[in-house]
Amino acid sequence: MTGPRLVATDFGGPAGGPLLLLGPSLGTSAQSLWGPAAPHLTGHFRVVAWDLPGHGHSPPASPFDVDDLAAAVLALADEASAAGGFHYAGDSLGGAVGLQLLLAAPDRVHSATLICTGAVIGTPAGWRERAAIVRASGVDALVDVAAQRWFSPGFLDRAPEAGAALLTALRATDAESYALACEALAAFDVTARLAEIAAPVLAIAGSDDVPTPPQDLRRIADGVADGRLVVLPGVGHLAPAEAPHRVAELVVEHVHRHRPDVISARSRSLGDGERAEITRYDAGMAVRRQVLGDDHVDRAQAQTTPFSADFQTLITEYAWGSIWTRPGLDRRSRSLITLTALVARGHHEELAMHVRAARRNGLSVDEIKELLLQTAIYCGVPDANTAFRIAGRVLGEDDAVRDRAVRDNPTRDNPARNTEEEPS
Repeated sequence: MTGPRLVATDFGGPAGGPLLLLGPSLGTSAQSLWGPAAPHLTGHFRVVAWDLPGHGHSPPASPFDVDDLAAAVLALADEASAAGGFHYAGDSLGGAVGLQLLLAAPDRVHSATLICTGAVIGTPAGWRERAAIVRASGVDALVDVAAQRWFSPGFLDRAPEAGAALLTALRATDAESYALACEALAAFDVTARLAEIAAPVLAIAGSDDVPTPPQDLRRIADGVADGRLVVLPGVGHLAPAEAPHRVAELVVEHVHRHRPDVISARSRSLGDGERAEITRYDAGMAVRRQVLGDDHVDRAQAQTTPFSADFQTLITEYAWGSIWTRPGLDRRSRSLITLTALVARGHHEELAMHVRAARRNGLSVDEIKELLLQTAIYCGVPDANTAFRIAGRVLGEDDAVRDRAVRDNPTRDNPARNTEEEPS
């Protein structure tokens, strides 16, 4: 049997830059699913998205399984001159292909972002039933159901053009190819093999995803050797189309954390002024994560909206990339100064965050206590009283989390590695 031939959409990006391959969800096309996110990715990578057989630009194919699709994706990588490896992101069936790639070609996949997917999706009986419906009545029979299951409540009203593009792509899909993809999913289950995956994996779930709810992504993040879960609030099954900026930002950060060469590759493609800004952002994001922790930054990024995106960029570039990266003071000293300023100004939400940051920067509980005693004299007893209450709560919570993690995972080196990062 000849494997499927996949046709790709090249969204562009820096010549010679790292290759990012993007995989689709069943019933969508590369353009309809990834088109909204692509502009946020092409500044960092050469971005290539592929279509399933009989979807988008790809021709129909004879029966295939997920392993055949993974082999066809590797052929696309070869065509793109990525023999040395690539980064991958995929939604739903595209995410299942990502898991298969991680198992079949671990030396080729540098990092993977698996979105709204699962190590097993649905049930074999359910997929076979859907295949039969499509063969009997065509893909039009699925449009109304897809409109209910694909999107979070209200998305079609908020973004009618994006929703219409996805449903149009579904209507244009070859029925037999769709049925064959259903049968491929019916046979797919790599749950027992997740522990074999060593490459860094970011699992992104939509809180409103019906076909692959957050627990499916948690199973992946917990099962692989180096996994992390982010849940996007108010997002359904097609996260790259519903939350393109948030998804793209998470992909970029995931790759940057594990492949620093991406930063230099991107910098080489930009002018001098742009290069300074990109370097500052990347350096700032690295320090921000080191000081505040992945949990906090992931929550902030997951809650980013088009309205707040520029502010997130501002604080990353200038607070973290310009001030916290300066060599004149160590981070312990910067934490002491920051805590004092926050007590003086009464910024209690920020104070709680920076008490945690101070512990991460090496301050002891006694040192934090001494600092707060000092603020009682120079900032005022009422302010210090509130600060003691907040700091005591935060430090107590952190102790409880550590105790629980050790109790629940006594043999793990890093028991909090896969903690779900739901925005609070």
